[in-house]
Amino acid sequence: MLKLLGAMLILIAFTLFGFYQAQQFARRPKQIADLIRSFQRLETEITYGFTPLQQALIKVANACPAPLNYLFRRVAEELGESEGRSVQHIWQEVIQQQWHRTSLKKGEQDIVSQLGFTLGLSDSTDQVKHLRLAIQQLQGEMDGALEERKRYESMWRSLGLLMGALLVILMY
Repeated sequence: MLKLLGAMLILIAFTLFGFYQAQQFARRPKQIADLIRSFQRLETEITYGFTPLQQALIKVANACPAPLNYLFRRVAEELGESEGRSVQHIWQEVIQQQWHRTSLKKGEQDIVSQLGFTLGLSDSTDQVKHLRLAIQQLQGEMDGALEERKRYESMWRSLGLLMGALLVILMY
């Protein structure tokens, strides 16, 4: 009886691990799309609303779903307490601290980090150009993420179950 319970726990644990990995592949394209929409919203706030950066980031954070809203909200909060730190420094710091909350990879992190070097430095026209460039780059990353999702999502679901079954068979 105890062996059967142990085998079931192992099988369940590996299956859940496989589903967790598959979920990471499913979340990434959605979060990239959310990031693209957030940057488009930020572009609109800068271009048409003439909104100061801190207020624009708060509006974007309110419209953006979790976990990406943490990034924008934290940058806006830090800008309010900047104490002489530049927007670029705050942006990079927040990206480093909060990126682990997302399912996004290094490629997307590099794009978002690069954008931080231009926000708040120049006029709205130049900032919009950099936002559009970031959006284009993210759309390229989205294509890769969708391909990875298609390729690996179902594989991880099956692999988790099969690894658990293999371990149970090897142990007994």
